[in-house]
Amino acid sequence: MKRVLGILTIAFLGGVSSLGVYKLFVEKPQVIVEKTVEPALSTMNANYTPTVLNTSSVPTNFTEAAERTVNTVVHVKNTAVKEVYNPFEEFFGTGNGKRKQERVGTGSGVIISSDGYIVTNNHVIDGATDLEVTLNNKKKYKAQLVGADTKNDIALLKIDSNIELPYITFANSDNTKIGEWVLAVGNPYNLNSTVTAGIVSAKGRDLQGNTNIDAFIQTDAAVNPGNSGGALVNTRGELVGINTAISSRTGSFIGYSFAVPSNITKKIIDDLLEFGNVQEALIGFRPDFENSEEIEGVKIGSIDEESGAFKAGLKEGDVITKVNNIKISKFSDLKGQLTAKRPGDYVNLTVSRDNNELVKKVRLSKRSTYISNNFGIELKDINDSDKKKYKLEGGAKIIRTNRREFVYYKVGKDYIITKINGKSIFKAKEAIDILDSFSPRSNERLDIEILSPEGELQRYRF
Repeated sequence: MKRVLGILTIAFLGGVSSLGVYKLFVEKPQVIVEKTVEPALSTMNANYTPTVLNTSSVPTNFTEAAERTVNTVVHVKNTAVKEVYNPFEEFFGTGNGKRKQERVGTGSGVIISSDGYIVTNNHVIDGATDLEVTLNNKKKYKAQLVGADTKNDIALLKIDSNIELPYITFANSDNTKIGEWVLAVGNPYNLNSTVTAGIVSAKGRDLQGNTNIDAFIQTDAAVNPGNSGGALVNTRGELVGINTAISSRTGSFIGYSFAVPSNITKKIIDDLLEFGNVQEALIGFRPDFENSEEIEGVKIGSIDEESGAFKAGLKEGDVITKVNNIKISKFSDLKGQLTAKRPGDYVNLTVSRDNNELVKKVRLSKRSTYISNNFGIELKDINDSDKKKYKLEGGAKIIRTNRREFVYYKVGKDYIITKINGKSIFKAKEAIDILDSFSPRSNERLDIEILSPEGELQRYRF
């Protein structure tokens, strides 16, 4: 028995020794690598979760700015009623399968006059059939939509009140500095006028690339669902922007929110009140994006010979570096300055030409050409000479097109669209609106009558 136990002990010790030698000299160490892949950034309407602000590090007392602002910010409730179709109800029920479905959305708004004008985001009220505004004192009012600008995401509402309402004053957003303290005031999660603080992180932010230029103020003030349309104010309680969007990997707060600058907001509101639509001011040139990667400013690619830019002596290759002494680093900076101006206004443009700095006074002009990216065509109104030559009351002249069918039939520059689906076309904007609403997937057809430069009438069906 002792002999057996001795053999087992020796065998056990030999096994342990062999395993140790194998682990030490033979076996390769196994390395476990944990890898985290960060998803790409995406832009969405205001959709944050709160962040914690360390008030002990805040060098400014925000109570005065908050008191001036909270009663000017309102809660906006939009109700949209849509008709939905359920085939099961039609075939197995008693009705025709159609029923009305109500959708309710909420956001914020800012009172800008004592008689009840309120500014908010277009996406807050888009598609609404009923609008209700709740003041900070809990009073509710029905609101009417005065006008909206989808491009800059601004809408103007009006409520009728028998008392004078508290309202906010506008600051000059051009004077806002990076690093300056700001407050975001809104109604997140249906909570009454909530205030968060942060700093201006950047200006002239372009969130969509060169196809859809914006000039947002970026801030790290926490913005949550329901903050859209609320106020971004400085430490004096003056409006510097309308909170609009966030940039996030997950849809939760990561420290970046964006606001439409107050100068742009005010100009859009003034246009909606005076003209019913936004008056777009242009210099009259096309930027050269391909050859301007290492250039600070905006390089001129080509110039419209009928524009204020051409008359002021601007040339192809000039680089715009300032507008009225406001520095221009990229196209969104320039776009932001122009969005706050009207056709007919004069601006002083500082340009760099052959290493020399020149200042040119340019009269801004109205948009004369309109582009349908959907249809692949650029149009402008015909002039008096064309009207007389072709005996037309109006029409839309083709500037250029990459539409496959038009290219095939050699329809291009200087051809004039006279009718679409039997409707006479008098302005280029009319034609663009119809072309942009056309969908090849629908059962609708598109009949276009076009006059060639030689006066030949041609018809095309899409």
